[in-house]
Amino acid sequence: MIIKSKIYKYLAFTFIFSSVFGITVYSFLSTRHQAILKTKLLYTFGLVDSNWKVEKQENEYKMHSPTFLIDAIYKSMEGPKSSRYIQLSQENDLLWITGFEVSAIDAQTNEPISKDFICHMNVDLNDVNYYTQWHLEDRIGKQYPRLTSLSNGFEKYKYPEGFGIPIKGNDYLYITSQALNHNFPSIFIKIKHEILISHEKYDGSQKPLLSKTVYIQLPYNKNNPFEEPLDPGTNQCIPVETKNHSYMDKEGNMLSGHWVIPKGKNTYRSNISEQLDLKDSLSLHFSAIHVHPFATSIALYDRTAQKNVFQSPISNYKNKTGLLEVTPFSSREGVWLYKNHDYELVLEVDNTSSTHQDMMGSMFLFFYDKELDEKIKQ
Repeated sequence: MIIKSKIYKYLAFTFIFSSVFGITVYSFLSTRHQAILKTKLLYTFGLVDSNWKVEKQENEYKMHSPTFLIDAIYKSMEGPKSSRYIQLSQENDLLWITGFEVSAIDAQTNEPISKDFICHMNVDLNDVNYYTQWHLEDRIGKQYPRLTSLSNGFEKYKYPEGFGIPIKGNDYLYITSQALNHNFPSIFIKIKHEILISHEKYDGSQKPLLSKTVYIQLPYNKNNPFEEPLDPGTNQCIPVETKNHSYMDKEGNMLSGHWVIPKGKNTYRSNISEQLDLKDSLSLHFSAIHVHPFATSIALYDRTAQKNVFQSPISNYKNKTGLLEVTPFSSREGVWLYKNHDYELVLEVDNTSSTHQDMMGSMFLFFYDKELDEKIKQ
């Protein structure tokens, strides 16, 4: 009995010590890492639904994400998220992706709820498999293999009529969806994301699109990245963090794609010619845009011609934090970008809040892919 008593005391002490240690460690984690750990535990112990539900129709692939528990403020890229691989069909037939959509729904009733709970939905492809089958191996690894992204204020789109993304039905796409909550600190609800991918069979008339990702990168002081105030004569920023969305240029300077904006109006510019990597002039037909709240417009600017290729207006809610609408560029006729021109992104922001906010500015630019079109027709 004495031995058992000691064992019980030891187990109780171990449990209490582990709990206190775990709570202490958890409290020091960032909001993003807290959400990752909490979501993992909820799924592991079956406290919320951890399964993706898929419904395939002739021209539409529909998914319901696992349940996301919203119990705190989760700013952009901080909320619970989940990922999975999908195949639009089990066949090898050529399909044409024509559009994407994401919406927030109640986890119990599947009824639509506010888009305030949508952070983003990313679609990645395996560029090795994708380009190898078209014998375009020289494209492999040239950029991060993200095909597109939807986000708050830009929750759905369709490509111009007659254009789309060619894909074999049994090729894999990697889907990631993440929740958001800017406005409700006292909350405890369970939500899901409903994701729709529209597609059609290839009939020989559709034109393929090539996705190129461009984004604003601002320099920061690698020795004192969070030191303020900044020299007004420089283009430097204060990064949100130095681990994610942090890059190094050819000269060894550090750049951030996720930075802090002060109160008031500001303009941020970043050269994207290297990211575009135009080997030939290309016809642009669509842009999928990702920005954060308090952005008011973003433009693709031709520095050589000294004019905008296009400028997308962005509207914010007046009575809460969030993006009401982000307007994409869309054109069947297209507009040309030239290989010997210099281009940049120009982002306008107006931080009307009482504190600093975080910001990003990026585009997925979709060009007519003449080379791939010839491969497909062969």
